[in-house]
Amino acid sequence: MATIGDVARVAGVSRSTASYALSGKRTISADVRRRVETAVRDLGYTPNAGARALATAQTRVIGLLAQFLEDEFAPAMLQYMLGVSNTARELGYDILLATEADGRNALRRMTDSRMVDGIVLLNVAEHDDRLPILREAPQPGALVGLPADCTGVDVFDLDFEDAGRLMVDHLHRLGHRELVLVSQPEHVVERGGAYVWRLQNAAIEAARTRGITLHAEFGSAHQPEVGRDLHGLLDAYPRATGLLINNEAAAAALPTVLHERRLTAPADLSVVGRYSDEFARTFSLPYSSIESAPDRLGRMAVRELVRRIEGQAGADEPHVVRFVTPELVDRGSTAAPRGD
Repeated sequence: MATIGDVARVAGVSRSTASYALSGKRTISADVRRRVETAVRDLGYTPNAGARALATAQTRVIGLLAQFLEDEFAPAMLQYMLGVSNTARELGYDILLATEADGRNALRRMTDSRMVDGIVLLNVAEHDDRLPILREAPQPGALVGLPADCTGVDVFDLDFEDAGRLMVDHLHRLGHRELVLVSQPEHVVERGGAYVWRLQNAAIEAARTRGITLHAEFGSAHQPEVGRDLHGLLDAYPRATGLLINNEAAAAALPTVLHERRLTAPADLSVVGRYSDEFARTFSLPYSSIESAPDRLGRMAVRELVRRIEGQAGADEPHVVRFVTPELVDRGSTAAPRGD
């Protein structure tokens, strides 16, 4: 295995100069830096993580706290995790993933031991009990998800209120006057999943002001229960001409449900979901949808976190709360209701 001494010898510089060229701790001429980088590539040199941490007080590791919760659809959560890990890798950081149920303990262990340079939190609850620990930690933190109190952390999320309004407005313009909204399971809201009620409440208000009847319901996060839920809702509201889906499991089950009922979209029912384009491709979903942008949110969170880790953000620079504006991806599943 190549050492820093081997790199220095091949580059024709001292060991300390090679080390400075790689760490960036001192100004090194462009020519010397190129020679060192060439030697690194030719030798396949990888810095020792422990030695690098001692020398720079950085681990080049980002902690990622995420959980595959029973009441959420795992493939959707995986997309957020990939958005974080892919961006971290592009920026030269590794990911230390913690998925244990006791997020407080995992977070405290990571921050107290200085195993990581910064933290990204997923599955953010409205009153998340991990946040007091993160605010007290010496490492910076970034959240994908909006808590009630954003003090001391950078926050990135989809604008779920605007997403709910956009879904309703789109079908209103086509002439729909009775809709069904299928949200995540109700206990997601009970444990603090504010994104569910943020979209739901905005959709209800948008429907009210536009004279639309909106039936707001909850669906399971698992098969076959969610399929039965969809059948039950379509039976309960036979006059509804549009279906809004803020539940990835329901979206994945819908093609089978419509096939079993011999219905098609948009001829019999207009459909608008809320999920990513990658999710739509994975499950071959032909429905128009609000782009949930998990990869973009993960990228935004990691880039801001790395700015703080590397000192590009001043110590007194205020933390940010940034929303991704929802975009409707038209896949041809909406049209004027039959008879209008």
